Amino acid sequence: MDKSVQGGKAYGFLKSQQEEKLNSINEAFLSDPKYAEEEELASKLEMFKNKYMEFDLNDKGDIDMMGLKRMLEKLGLAKTHLELKKMMSEVAGSASNDSINYNDFLNMMLGKRNAILKLILMFEGMGKEQEQRDVGPPSRKTFSDLP
Repeated sequence: MDKSVQGGKAYGFLKSQQEEKLNSINEAFLSDPKYAEEEELASKLEMFKNKYMEFDLNDKGDIDMMGLKRMLEKLGLAKTHLELKKMMSEVAGSASNDSINYNDFLNMMLGKRNAILKLILMFEGMGKEQEQRDVGPPSRKTFSDLP
């Protein structure tokens, strides 16, 4: 990496590099015949990419144990080390993996298996949609609305 890029700029550069990598993986999923039947695949992939990037990714752009731990804590779901390991092996497909890459993440989110992490993220997403509906001033009342 260029030595002149430091601090916030380096972080921004890393994030944009990661996003480009994730975009190219999304492209591969879009052209994968396995997912041809998936409804609104492009918008789902965009949503999953944004969700993935909310995690603190390690230098390889993967979700490691600490990144998963911090994300779940943000959601108010602190987990033990063993629970985290189980979640990671469930997504990555083997207990030896100590990180979740974007392909694993997408396979989990689009797959039929209900991994614990998938359920948490889907549930968290539903909660957000409900919150957004209630934002803004209450609707104006008219005389006909009065009891």
